[in-house]
Amino acid sequence: QVQLVESGGGLVQAGGSLRLSCAASGRIASINTMGWYRQAPGKQRELVAVMPTGGSVNYTDSVKGRFTISRDNAKNTVYLEMNSLKPEDTAVYYCAALLRPIGSLPAHYYWGQGTQVTVSS
Repeated sequence: QVQLVESGGGLVQAGGSLRLSCAASGRIASINTMGWYRQAPGKQRELVAVMPTGGSVNYTDSVKGRFTISRDNAKNTVYLEMNSLKPEDTAVYYCAALLRPIGSLPAHYYWGQGTQVTVSS
């Protein structure tokens, strides 16, 4: 069974910083992509940043230059460093991983439970 566990959300003032972490655990054969999505109240879930294994990082335009995604492949962990936070960054942030469990041929998307990020003005 595969599990993604996030940590690091919280309340911060505008201009501040937060670092999110997400660790994938369980019977994992390989991980293709890890990334972060977010969902603000009344809005659809949107991609924030994704980092394919051996591929190019992709950020949504609104976070470019402020957020940095990174991975520790040995720990099956993805991070999101968020700087210069704005009130419009307030959302529930979800970790996602496209991975292949041991004994399963196709890769599947797995999601974390979400962590709240609130930026006050």
